[in-house]
Amino acid sequence: MASCVCLGNPPILRVATQPVFSVASQDEDADFGGSEFIQDREDIKEKYEAFKKRVRERATVGDTGSRLSRDHLAVIEVIQETSSDDAIQENETKNMPLLVYVSREKMPSYPHNFKAGALNVLIRVSGVISNSPYILGLDCDMHCHDPSSARQAMCFHLDPKISPSLAFVQFPQKFHNISNNDIYDSQLRSAFWLLWQGFDGVGGPCVSGTGYYIKRLSLCSSSIQEDGDPMKLRQSFGPSIEFIKSLHQNNKPDMLIHRKNALLNEAQLLASCTFENGTKWGEEVGFMYGSVAEDVFTGFRLHCKGWISVYCNPPRPQFLGSGITNLDDFLVQGTRWTSGLVDVAISKFCPLIYGPLKTYTFVQSMCYAELALFPIFYFLPLWCFATIPQLCLLNGIPLYPEVSNSYFIVFSFVFISSISKHLYEVLSTGFTFRHWINEQRIWMMKSVTSHLYGSVDAFMKKIGMREASFFPTNKVDDVDQLKRYNMGVFDFQTSILFLAPMAALVILNMLPL
Repeated sequence: MASCVCLGNPPILRVATQPVFSVASQDEDADFGGSEFIQDREDIKEKYEAFKKRVRERATVGDTGSRLSRDHLAVIEVIQETSSDDAIQENETKNMPLLVYVSREKMPSYPHNFKAGALNVLIRVSGVISNSPYILGLDCDMHCHDPSSARQAMCFHLDPKISPSLAFVQFPQKFHNISNNDIYDSQLRSAFWLLWQGFDGVGGPCVSGTGYYIKRLSLCSSSIQEDGDPMKLRQSFGPSIEFIKSLHQNNKPDMLIHRKNALLNEAQLLASCTFENGTKWGEEVGFMYGSVAEDVFTGFRLHCKGWISVYCNPPRPQFLGSGITNLDDFLVQGTRWTSGLVDVAISKFCPLIYGPLKTYTFVQSMCYAELALFPIFYFLPLWCFATIPQLCLLNGIPLYPEVSNSYFIVFSFVFISSISKHLYEVLSTGFTFRHWINEQRIWMMKSVTSHLYGSVDAFMKKIGMREASFFPTNKVDDVDQLKRYNMGVFDFQTSILFLAPMAALVILNMLPL
């Protein structure tokens, strides 16, 4: 579900999911060097399939033949080694970093805590292999578009004025496949062009899932400061002596000499299902558990511990990914995000209660509260707006003030000013009137479906009526689907669960006509 890069000497990349290959015709239309690029692409796909086969064979538990994603042992494989040998230094691989594949152990009887669990495994494994002080978190469907991103992030991390309290530098999510109309608001304009800019002025934004450079110390600091008591450290971080040694940043493990096999065996332990039992991983250490929106939850907890963050949005996109190009994936993603955000809102760490006295500023706490509660504040009023006036009109019940009534001026002012405010925000961030219409439309569609279902899902998990689930969004589209998106045509091939409420509200709003 995630991948990350540790910046250090030597750097290390660990990948915990498969890459995403785009639609072939999309690449053929792009200017990537014609047939030579296409051939290279096919070669990479063949090598990846061979590698995946080897990993799955190693991960099979006994003779059960179980699938890698459900029940398997930990797999840690060094793909690319570094060496100081002169022969290696002379060839073209001399600049290649240490590359390690990591797939954590999974067993049905142990909760794996979704993406947060995967990231915590990567933090532990990297601690005994490279132990670099800074980590780049990057989703599997994103790539680095500008290699200077690390340098730009280090300008903040190494600034003596803010470095001691700086936890992470967040870059915006940007996408390579956004159409001119962006009918599904895939680029998340309101978040990365507006809200995160405001967040940056009051202590910094939350972790945004991908495209961030985070300080390793910030994820472990509160437990490290427990007077260095070995027993307390083991209770916080687990029984691995090697990992506890790695908490001291001057400890640089050398896995390429005589300790390589020992460290890899230790990494197997760190990636096991039982390692976190009785520890503070996911509670006080690492990425936080309890929500599928682990990025917001983790960012909030870091800010409550006194850390700050920085939002860096240079003109050239630093990272590019694949945006949503069909309605079904958009609504599924929105439901998952809503469920995770409401999980935070109704937990003991609700920003309205837990945050005001702990975050960098009171305003920052209110920003987190708005972020966690907005799905509820959206779906409730919009469902009322889509049903109550229509039912009142059908039954002859007056609801709005007449034009001759003095209250009509107040009503008109509130209604027009809210629409004008949104229009001004869209135009001031460099977008068009057409984008404003699309955002209004997709906001209504998402509010009556994703925000409703996600909020209900969070409350059902809270009272124990269902277990948490995580459904990754498919970012690979077929050719016909992609053509419809680029033409600005909605694709309503979605679940009846999403389609039914939208169709019902459309019919109800047409009846008074």
